[in-house]
Amino acid sequence: MRVRVGNREGFMSAIPSSAADKLFKPVFREINAPRLAWPSSKFARKRVHFVGIGGSGMSGLAQMMLDCGALVTGSDAKHNPQIGLLHKRGVRISTAQRGELLSGTIDLVVRSAAVPDSHPEMLAAAAMGLPTMKYAQMLGEVMRERLGIAVAGTHGKSTTTAMAAFALVECGLDPSFVVGGTVPQINNSGSRSGGGDAFVAEACEYDRSFHNLAPTVAMITNIEEDHLDCYKNIDEIIESFRTFAALVPAEGVLIANGRDPNVDKVIAAASCRVQRVAVVGPDESPASTWSTRSKGIVNGCHHGDVHFDGRLIATLRMSVPGLHNLFNATMALAAAVAAGAFPQEAADAIGRFTGVDRRQTEVGTFNGARVVDDYGHHPTEIRITLAALRERYAPKRLICVFQPHQHSRTRHLLGDFATSFAAADETVMPDIFFVRDSEDEKHLVCTEDLVARITAEGHAAVHIPSFDAIVEHLRAEARDGDLIVTMGAGNVNEIGKALVRGI
Repeated sequence: MRVRVGNREGFMSAIPSSAADKLFKPVFREINAPRLAWPSSKFARKRVHFVGIGGSGMSGLAQMMLDCGALVTGSDAKHNPQIGLLHKRGVRISTAQRGELLSGTIDLVVRSAAVPDSHPEMLAAAAMGLPTMKYAQMLGEVMRERLGIAVAGTHGKSTTTAMAAFALVECGLDPSFVVGGTVPQINNSGSRSGGGDAFVAEACEYDRSFHNLAPTVAMITNIEEDHLDCYKNIDEIIESFRTFAALVPAEGVLIANGRDPNVDKVIAAASCRVQRVAVVGPDESPASTWSTRSKGIVNGCHHGDVHFDGRLIATLRMSVPGLHNLFNATMALAAAVAAGAFPQEAADAIGRFTGVDRRQTEVGTFNGARVVDDYGHHPTEIRITLAALRERYAPKRLICVFQPHQHSRTRHLLGDFATSFAAADETVMPDIFFVRDSEDEKHLVCTEDLVARITAEGHAAVHIPSFDAIVEHLRAEARDGDLIVTMGAGNVNEIGKALVRGI
């Protein structure tokens, strides 16, 4: 059985046939009706064991393996809701993680990025001679069996991935997806296994892991300096994105930021078709393939008209704040249409999207102050998020509690961090969240260094080492009309929760 995909005929009649062919023919696949399994998958009847199965991405891949007909087992140190769902499907999961579920009958062992070679289960697998694979490699293998949509970029990956996935779900295309965060509107999960062809996945440049993917549709939201613990400089980062873009076959499409000079350097070397995306002002001409003309702010969120090759095809009315999210939405819309969705139907769905957890997420209130949490941990993310929060809430005071993430990132981007808190009336910082760096790196920079640079820029900042002390500081400071935002990729969200709950 086949299903008609949205109202493609209606959209295509609104634009010249040459433009319709350009948009759909290279990437569109006839969508199969939702099915319960992928009987043609090479993983059918294979025994696959996941080490770290409780992670968002790993649990999503495990669900997809079950739907392919694979026999799945796994291990993880802690129980969580994702593991609970897998238990309900009959998956045996060990918390001891000593290799007790491994045997010579296992066809493949998949490990999360956090599991080292020295892990007991990996040592056991090696002793048994079992084939092993990292998460990113497995993601690529699964993507090869579907219409892969891989979302890359320094910022906006999780939100754009979730927007595209949500649009495809709402349009009835039953996609699979893996996103680096929880999506409350889709089963309150970070992953989903669907029966349709589309598979939307976040593509991370860290450790060049996105080179393992197999996208038919690739997306690049932006390119900046980051992960300088594994890249020497911006030139190496751009080259890595070139390698990622080269994975797209000739019949595929690269959807890319049309106003990022670093992305331009990647586009110049692309051998597949390219669609540029931009948000333009009220008086600008829509020069990119996909252009959304901003029409202002309603209820704290942007809205605009979307043009494809200069012709109006949809309107976006956002439910998440920030001009950057209007851009992310345009990227997501382009991807959804490439997968077969009708433009306005997908745009309406994206307009109903309320966000990924820890992306401008409201936590509650304390003493009349609103408390919001955000995952931003790069200077650009901090800058645009604080601006978006001011647009949406218009607070009397904005207090930002920022937890620097990684000593190496803090050291390499110290100058950029120093200027990124200008929109905050006060910035409070605990100690740097230590992860991945060496002990030597840990001693090269500290929170006091960043606070000193921020105050030298003329902005109020203070270092309060412990979370408990920060909570007490906020309890004394917070008053009606304030907006308190906790920011960072570590565990800084615990501060907002403790403040709101009064614990």
